[in-house]
Amino acid sequence: MKIVQTGLVRLLTDSEHGLSRERIGLLCNPASVDSRLRHARLLIDEAFPGQLRALYAPQHGFFAEKQDNMIESADMMDPVLQVPVYSLYGELRRPDARMFEPIDVLLVDLQDVGTRVYTFIYTLSYCMEAAREYGVRVIILDRPNPVNGLDLEGNCLNANCASFVGRYSIPMRHGLTIGELAGLFNNYFAIGCELSVIKMEGWHRQMVFRDTGLPWVAPSPNLPTPESTLVYPGQVLLEGTNISEGRGTTQPFELFGAPYFDTGKIESTLAEASLPGVILRPVVFEPTANKWQGEACHGFQMHVQDPLIFRPYRTTFNILRAVLANHGDRFEWKSPPYEYEYERLPIDLIIGDEGIRRRLENLEPIETLELGWHDELEQFREVSRQCYLYR
Repeated sequence: MKIVQTGLVRLLTDSEHGLSRERIGLLCNPASVDSRLRHARLLIDEAFPGQLRALYAPQHGFFAEKQDNMIESADMMDPVLQVPVYSLYGELRRPDARMFEPIDVLLVDLQDVGTRVYTFIYTLSYCMEAAREYGVRVIILDRPNPVNGLDLEGNCLNANCASFVGRYSIPMRHGLTIGELAGLFNNYFAIGCELSVIKMEGWHRQMVFRDTGLPWVAPSPNLPTPESTLVYPGQVLLEGTNISEGRGTTQPFELFGAPYFDTGKIESTLAEASLPGVILRPVVFEPTANKWQGEACHGFQMHVQDPLIFRPYRTTFNILRAVLANHGDRFEWKSPPYEYEYERLPIDLIIGDEGIRRRLENLEPIETLELGWHDELEQFREVSRQCYLYR
């Protein structure tokens, strides 16, 4: 298998990006590595001696050590390079003038996971807005969309549900790389900063992460494997419920359940649904942290058999409908706060449309819900194709 070359590698092998004298900042985390697992900050410091002046960290911290949402990280000094690390998930989530004063150009090397609610892409958008304001150039070192760049899924965000887990009207699975998303934010959503993208070599839109030949480093603590990213665009909905999404286990998002589940009844209800590409295997697990800590949860493990036909958003919507139908007396939507929102229900922020939550509560068929967002999804498909860097 030929290994995909990321934007990081292309930067280091191409001298035409105008960095010979500029002061450099780098937005990164532990997943910012090359195919030999060497970290981007060390490679960039070696390639541009003395020019790397500041580092920036997204949610979960510079070392991806923070487990959950609304657990902030502080500014620090990088213990290896002795340059400042500014937290963009701490006292501030938008960079201020102090943070951008040391740099002329911001390199962004983050592993996105192809899902609207993943906060890294909004940290990127805030950085792009700050770059426009403070005269900093932005260069995206592109990386694969681990759940492929072909398939779109879900409703587009309603502006009434905008938050740090959704700033723009995009679907749950957006089908873009982080470099393509940056172009969408900059042009279609009119951020208007000075932006360029260093493309990958060898990446094709039908690839999932296992096809790239690249090593997987968890971009956040609860996405430990490429398989967890395959289910995440649906299973992230469970964060807005009293169902365990598998946090506190070794297989977050692949495992789900609750002490009150009757797996036989749920299986029977799901037998009527179209769930291509996945098998749900009944399990019992006991989370060591988070929801239902120390209690036996009856539930399922998701085994994705065919990523290209698997529909995670549809699958989890059907799971929620089955739980509501069988356990409506014990099922609950999680109360705020969630990602710095203190009034709106977390599930509405995650779905991106409170009306869809109400329709789900009324046990509308998921196929009917999908028909309701079909047109907006097709409109997004046409818009997003204009941002494609890979055919």
